[in-house]
Amino acid sequence: QGKTAETALRIITASSAGLLYVSDGALPCCASAHRRLVHRGSYSVPVQPVVDMQGDGRWMSQHNRFVQECKDAEPDVLFVGDSMVQLMKQHEVWRELFSPLHALNFGIGGDTTCNVLWRLQNGELENIRPKVVVLWVGTNNHEHTADQVAGGILAITQLLLSRLPKSKMIVLFPNPLREKNASVNNLLRVSLPRLGPVQFLDMGGSFVHSDGTISSRDMFDFLHLSAGAYRTICTSLHELLLQLLDETPQERRASLV
Repeated sequence: QGKTAETALRIITASSAGLLYVSDGALPCCASAHRRLVHRGSYSVPVQPVVDMQGDGRWMSQHNRFVQECKDAEPDVLFVGDSMVQLMKQHEVWRELFSPLHALNFGIGGDTTCNVLWRLQNGELENIRPKVVVLWVGTNNHEHTADQVAGGILAITQLLLSRLPKSKMIVLFPNPLREKNASVNNLLRVSLPRLGPVQFLDMGGSFVHSDGTISSRDMFDFLHLSAGAYRTICTSLHELLLQLLDETPQERRASLV
């Protein structure tokens, strides 16, 4: 814990997928630390500082709360991501569809793939064995290319598959508001199946009209979803979750080992 923010990060290679992700020994960097970009194969995973912009420790406080929840809860479903995940819990659809599934919500507004990687490597996967993990992140990677955003999502997916080998995975694509995100979605559509048994949902068709526009009724600020849009997404997601949670006897026995 006494290591400085300049301490070199130890990187573990997921060679089969051509990915890199930050190891358990990594610490969040301070604002003065230089951003690093790690590249391998066709994917690039940037490693950024976790900056406390407000100086109130809010981000770390939320992370620590999630770590504590891992010690206290036994979730069947784990949601991980940015504000798209975090805000889901504020709508009635969460209480209606996901609370009965014993779901935990580990979403933090503003998080990039880099931040989610750090959180998962630093306690947010300890002591829990969810049956299904839902990942939704990538919208906030404004400074990164489509390849880098896709690489970050793939790295998180690889980490989750490694840490939670008995869990089933669902990846929601970043919303297609920007052309870059559409490119990210296309990259993920090709690359995710190579990682293993991963389900992916591209909900863009629910909001993007034939002329390429998105209604403010679905995205009130053209970024975050309205209550109605969340219901559209969550209804489809809930149906998939019910399918994945309906284990066969063999799966049920394996989960107890």
